[in-house]
Amino acid sequence: MPSLSPRFWETKTLLQLSADEWEALCDGCGKCCLAKLEYEDESGEPSGMIEFTAIACRLLDPKTGRCCDYANRFAEVPECVKVTAESIESLYYMPPSCAYRRLAEGKPLPAWHPLLTGDPASVERAGHSVKGRVVSETSIADEQEYLHHIIEWPNAEE
Repeated sequence: MPSLSPRFWETKTLLQLSADEWEALCDGCGKCCLAKLEYEDESGEPSGMIEFTAIACRLLDPKTGRCCDYANRFAEVPECVKVTAESIESLYYMPPSCAYRRLAEGKPLPAWHPLLTGDPASVERAGHSVKGRVVSETSIADEQEYLHHIIEWPNAEE
């Protein structure tokens, strides 16, 4: 990875970040790759109430917590959401610990973030990685099973 300016996320807005800086903000937790359930309100509209499941996208390797085909993920999984500086504020279902979401909300990076610790393994040590905690969507027989995989931990901020 090219050299990044120290603490660039504190001196630039999300719109000002280079592509390398944008990618560096991702802590690699894999939470955005989890299936989410959104409830509807009385009128049948999305309520904004989200529950995460321990069911991961078929491209996410449950053993490593990483995407198996990151470069081609949008072609392989058309519903994969591209997180951009322009879209992050509308992506209300991103986990509260997400660096993009936190910075968009005016919050600092969490203390365990690799940009602060210098260690990518700090995400797992802090309990924020999906590594070893999820199953692939390919192992789920039907949609009703999603209800049996609802989890709380992706909602933790720190």
